[in-house]
Amino acid sequence: MKKESLLEVKNIKVEFGTNRKNKIVAVDGVSFKILKGESFGLVGESGSGKSTIGRAIIRIYDLADGVILYKGQRISGKISKSLDIDITKKIQMIFQDPIASLNERAKIGYIVSEGLYNTKYYISDEDRKEKVIKALLDVGLFPEFASRFPHEFSGGQRQRIGIARALIMEPELVIADEPVSALDVSVRAQVLNLLLELQDKLGLTYLFISHDLSVVRYITDRVAVIYKGKILELAKTEELFEKPLHPYTRALLSAIPVPDPRREKNKKIEIYNPSCHDYSIDKAEWVEVGSGHFVLANKKEIKEYRRILFS
Repeated sequence: MKKESLLEVKNIKVEFGTNRKNKIVAVDGVSFKILKGESFGLVGESGSGKSTIGRAIIRIYDLADGVILYKGQRISGKISKSLDIDITKKIQMIFQDPIASLNERAKIGYIVSEGLYNTKYYISDEDRKEKVIKALLDVGLFPEFASRFPHEFSGGQRQRIGIARALIMEPELVIADEPVSALDVSVRAQVLNLLLELQDKLGLTYLFISHDLSVVRYITDRVAVIYKGKILELAKTEELFEKPLHPYTRALLSAIPVPDPRREKNKKIEIYNPSCHDYSIDKAEWVEVGSGHFVLANKKEIKEYRRILFS
């Protein structure tokens, strides 16, 4: 049975700067679909534009070009106030830094309730408190934590509070922007397992943004690889790891640490050089080279990629 598309990003461009001299194109012609109930990974180096895409989806950044559709309805650009409130409820974000993303002067009960206050998504104060308790319990925290301040909690607990703040809105799509990169390795596994449990329990869809390929492999169903604002390859997670096609994807995968000192010492790390592509005459296109496996390549490269994929 074919899954329905929940979010569709069509040829979007995000620019910063007001004139030609200082204009920076952070995202350039990016397109992908996120299916209902899946975990979609967006992976790349720092500064590649992956977090910018997440912020564009939740309407923090405006688009210079392209369109974003949610359940087939346009949510980018000027939209009605009622749709804006509805999108705020349906699409929530978990931020990278569990320290900076929480207001140190506010109690946890207020922090988790912020979305409810902004959208008036509660009947009474008693209803709001019940929602806060449920959200805290869902992420493995005690209800009495609502009366405490952020500085009383560890990094892992603070990230759980950030997750609770997103869940209280009963979203369909959660954008997780590097949600475990600031945490200790032992705590990362706990938070990742929590995200998987919540997805199963609440029927969530994830856009999981990360630079850590081992984390992406653990939690996602499909992965898009982004470089300097452009998506270079997109495939099912295991297929991407087993048969990476684009040289940049191969370079990223070669840099993953191996938990064996001898193998780690002897492994060869590939360095990506964009000049390896000759697009002067034979231009690059976004092509499906295999079932659900897309890559940015010209005709010559497509032939080689298909040979690798089906060998």
